[in-house]
Parts: sequence; C-alpha cells; structure tokens
Amino acid sequence: MLRLLVGALLLANGVFYGWSQGWLDQLAGVRAEGDREPGRLAMQVEPQRVHVVGATTRAPAPSADTVVACLETGPFTASQLAPAQAALQAALPRNRIADITQETPAVWIVFMGPYANDDARQKKVDELKRLRISFEDIHQVPELGDGLSLGRFSNRNGAERAVADFAAKGVHTARVAQFAAPLVTHTLRVPEVTAAQQAQLAGLQSQGLGGKGFTACMR
Repeated sequence: MLRLLVGALLLANGVFYGWSQGWLDQLAGVRAEGDREPGRLAMQVEPQRVHVVGATTRAPAPSADTVVACLETGPFTASQLAPAQAALQAALPRNRIADITQETPAVWIVFMGPYANDDARQKKVDELKRLRISFEDIHQVPELGDGLSLGRFSNRNGAERAVADFAAKGVHTARVAQFAAPLVTHTLRVPEVTAAQQAQLAGLQSQGLGGKGFTACMR
C-alpha cells in the first residue's frame, strides 16, 4: 500500500513539473504562464510594425466677436484729446473708451544768464570751475535764452534753497527759473477689443489720432 502511495506522488510531481515547464500546454488546454506579458508578446504578429500615435489637439481660433485684447493709443495733449476721442468713437461706437491721464510736474532750475557774448559766458564758466560748482549749458529756452543751469528741481522751494546755498559759496547772480511747465497728457484705452476690432484698429488712419498707433495696455 505504501509503495502505491509513493508511486502516485512521484507521478503527480512529474506531471506538475512537465506542465509548469509548458510541455503539456497543448494537452492540458491551460497555459502554464497564463496571460502574463511574456505569453502575450509571444502571441503578437509582427510587433515591430506597431507604433503609438499621439493625439494632437488644436485650440479653436477665436471668433470675430471674442474679446482678445486691451489696446490703447496716445499720449495726447489737452488740445489733441477731443479729436482723438471723436476718431475712436466713430470707429468703435459701442465700446467703452477710458481716458487715462498722467501729470508731469514742472521743472525748476537755478539759472545764470543770458550773457551778452561768449566772453562774458566764459568768464562765468571759469568762476564756477574755480568754485568747483557743476553746471550744464542751457540753449534756446523760451523766456530764458542761452545760459547756465546749476541744478534741476521738481518744485520751486527746492530751487530757492539751492540759490541760497550757492550764494553762501560766492555765487550771487543765480536765480530761480522755470525750465519746463507742468504737463498733463492723455492716453485713450479700449479695455475690450474683439478680434475683428483689433484688425480694424490696426488699419485705422484718422487725422484725429495724429498718426499714433495702438499698443497693448499698460497695467
């Protein structure tokens, strides 16, 4: 009895070993490797001809009514503002047009001059060099003429204090003068421009705009 049991176990082990090696796949009808990757690869037909193709997605082109940009034009002076606004309102009657103002303060200088001739000017230049005071040439400024500037200031009070300081150093002919008047400029902004309007503005030729084009808005 024991011999029969041992013989059955040896036979069973032999059959299992043969199946695990794949020798009995066709006979048993069950693959020893199942559906694992090596088995799938072995079943492929000309796998070298299989290629993975990536999908390409294109963004849809904006329609003519889609808002695509914020554009602005300028700067314009106070006298140029009304014609520029009229030109934009005629081209874009339904759009909101914003007036962005920018104020530039006046510029004040400590001025010396004007001088009757080059010799008088050179005499003053030599004096300033001897006192080690820096200066710059001023030419053809309305109401000032040609002369010398000992400094520029954003307000009159600063220039007046500088005149007092120069007087203490021995400069007694300097005075305060306005080099540039305060200036207010205007930039016209169209916050919502559609694709069709952007093309229209790019080709807009209007005398009211004074040849100024459109750029992206400065935030």
